[in-house]
Parts: sequence; C-alpha cells; structure tokens
Amino acid sequence: MSKILSKLFTNCAHPKGRMGRAMLWFMNSTHAPLTNWGLDLIDIQDKWTMLDIGCGGGATLQRLSKRSNGAQVYGIDISEESVKKAKKINKELLDKQVFVSQGSAEKLPYHDEKFDLVTAVETVYFWPNMPSCLQEVYRVLKQGGRFAIMVEAINSDSMWTNIVEGMTVYTPEELQVMLNAAGFTLTKVYQKKPYYATIIGIKP
Repeated sequence: MSKILSKLFTNCAHPKGRMGRAMLWFMNSTHAPLTNWGLDLIDIQDKWTMLDIGCGGGATLQRLSKRSNGAQVYGIDISEESVKKAKKINKELLDKQVFVSQGSAEKLPYHDEKFDLVTAVETVYFWPNMPSCLQEVYRVLKQGGRFAIMVEAINSDSMWTNIVEGMTVYTPEELQVMLNAAGFTLTKVYQKKPYYATIIGIKP
C-alpha cells in the first residue's frame, strides 16, 4: 500500500488537516451499514440520553437522534477536526438535542449515570487504556444502560494493524471478556458475515 494511503488511513485514529477531512467523509459513508445493523440490535426508546464515543464525522449522532423522539445525543472525539465536522452535519439540532465536545474516552466529561446508551463505532482500536476507558463508560451509564461496541476488524492479526499506526484489533470474544471484567452483565456477541461484529453489555 502506498505511503499516501497509509497516511490517509492512519487518520482514522486522530483526523487532522486535509487528509483528516477526507477520512471523516469516508468514515461517515462506509460505516453506515455496520452502524445501522448494530443499532437495529438495540431496542432504542424515545427520550433516551445517548453518547457516541469517537463520534468522528457525526453520522452516528444523526442516526441515534432519528431513532429516538425527544432524545438527547452527545458525541465526543479526541480530534478537533472531527468535532468541527460532527457539529457541522448536526447543525440543525446542535446544542438543542445534539451536543458535541472534544475529549478522550479515558476521561469522559459527564456526570455519573447520565446515559441510557453508549456506542463506540470503529473506535476501540485506538483507546489508550481499555480497562480505564471501560470503567469510564460504566460510570456514565445508568443502571440498566447499554454499551454497544461495533467493529469491522475482528481478527487480532488483522492486516490493518500494519497499516494504521497505533491500532490494536481485538476479537469479539476478547471484547466480551473485557466488558465482563469491567462489570457489565448479559454481554452478547453478534456477528454478521463476513466480518461485522457488535458486542453489547448492560450495566446491572
């Protein structure tokens, strides 16, 4: 793979500049099948408060808000470029029903037991400290709240780890074990051939 393509895909972790903007457009488009399938597995209710960690270009925020009347939808991303894009495509609902901020999964700027649902679409590969991040997700979920991880790369020896700097791929089973260790219960792995997976855990 060329250096240009490698540089482009490395922007998955922290989109910056022109390459980052191109990657955000690409992710908003190509993540749609995975995200829609994963969200279909969750019985999303009206007026839920929801958070998408690593919200990227903001398309998942749109999808969440459309699935829940009267919802409040929050997005957080470590990338300034991502935050700008997510705010732009959600401008009609921005600061009314959709709220976007810059920050890390390792230290979420929300109070305890705020969310009914937390999602992470194609982003856990880049979380710096998985146990710490999962404890943060657990903290901000309400009792009975759900955490849904959606991934396309599901093999630990994935070629993408050689292309994208700082990327770690976990198997769905490894993610399930991590959720259990963080205190989640009734964790389930859903897989759709050839490579989609959604792992859902519930805060008891």
